[in-house]
Amino acid sequence: MSKNIVSRVCAILAAVAASGGVPVVDALEMSTFSAEVTAPMGHALMGGGIAPAKSVVDPLYANGLVLLGAGDPIVMVAMDWCEIRNDAYDAFRDALAEAAGTTRERVLLTSVHQHDTPVADFTAQRLLDEHGLPEALCKVPYVKDCIARVARALKDSLGRAVPVTHYGIGEAAVEGVASNRRVVAADGTVSFPRNSATADAAIRDAPIGEHDPMLKTLSFWNGDQALAALNFYSVHPMSYYGKGGVSADFVGMARRKRQEDDPAIHQFYFTGCSGDTTAGKYNDGAIQNRPVLADRIYQAMVAAWNATEKHEIGDVTVRVAKMTLEPKSTAGYSEEEMKAILADTNAKTFTRILAAMGLSFRMRLNQPIDVPAVDFGKAQFLVMPAESFVGYQLMAQQLRPDSFVVTAGFGECAPGYIPTAQTSAEGFNDAHDWCWVAPGAEDRMRAAMAEALGAPGQ
Repeated sequence: MSKNIVSRVCAILAAVAASGGVPVVDALEMSTFSAEVTAPMGHALMGGGIAPAKSVVDPLYANGLVLLGAGDPIVMVAMDWCEIRNDAYDAFRDALAEAAGTTRERVLLTSVHQHDTPVADFTAQRLLDEHGLPEALCKVPYVKDCIARVARALKDSLGRAVPVTHYGIGEAAVEGVASNRRVVAADGTVSFPRNSATADAAIRDAPIGEHDPMLKTLSFWNGDQALAALNFYSVHPMSYYGKGGVSADFVGMARRKRQEDDPAIHQFYFTGCSGDTTAGKYNDGAIQNRPVLADRIYQAMVAAWNATEKHEIGDVTVRVAKMTLEPKSTAGYSEEEMKAILADTNAKTFTRILAAMGLSFRMRLNQPIDVPAVDFGKAQFLVMPAESFVGYQLMAQQLRPDSFVVTAGFGECAPGYIPTAQTSAEGFNDAHDWCWVAPGAEDRMRAAMAEALGAPGQ
């Protein structure tokens, strides 16, 4: 090791010690980290809606970075879990904030949303415990252990922080992956039958529908050395699932292959606003489709990287909008009805789990949802809650047409599906049980995005 590197490491470690664990920097620096968060055998997957974990097809990871020197540290994390909700989401962000020496609002935590992975919600699990369903949704000690492990990985990374001089932006079209759930029949009837795997050839053959064809990559550099590549794309990231095989699925495969191309560049994958986008047009659920879909994502990652334009990094701004969403109150979704469903020992276990998650959301309506964005000047990184529809991602881009907006969905996952005004009017909210919000969210979502993005004139 050279004397210069030794001196730099010693200086960083001294700063860490003097600041209680967070380096004091006078220029922008960045560290990256990763921690394994694979579900243990027997753990519920997709919140108990499918078979529990029986084997590990491939491990799950939390991949994160910390940006130092732009005020309080900024943390970005993509987690190979289905969802993190309510107080579990707060607990995760609080632990990461403490490890980084920052505030909860500056922790941009998202789930990648593969279904053969865990859902975490402490309040919902407590309600289930009280009704004789321990660990039906999640094993709380395991979730807390994962939180601690990811926080330790973050803190350990701070001593390895390196300068960040540039950020890069690039994009490329993805061919043959995303399609919209929404299908219009010959008689004009609208329904939402196109799932991640769709066996009906007629539904697969229907028009692709609203989607965002572009995979976008936001990268960070130290001079000519690339440090991290954050890849964003809107699609439910499942090929086949539900048999108990824990997996990061085809997006995890693509990320791993991209990581192997250059181990020095930390590769991230963030799922965009994807409540209504799936691979169903191109996927009948056959096992052999997983590597095919993975390669299509991988090829777009490479193409977006090759199209990268670098810009000097300067002022970095974090804006956080606060948003509340109205709860769904149609038949079966009032507080009293969900309590009755939860207490009904004759009801299916998953039906009771859904009631517990709905109650957990209702119990926190007085706490606004954070909608954060990090603004780099020519690029913005926005995090939207839960299963926001792709229309919101496209709306975010329209709010800042002068810029390169990358959007991750599945931040605070408590609301479930968040349809647009059009799809709410077409009945999506009432037709889907993983949806706890009332129609009418679009105006609030748009206002929150405009505030977080600093959209002019909004």
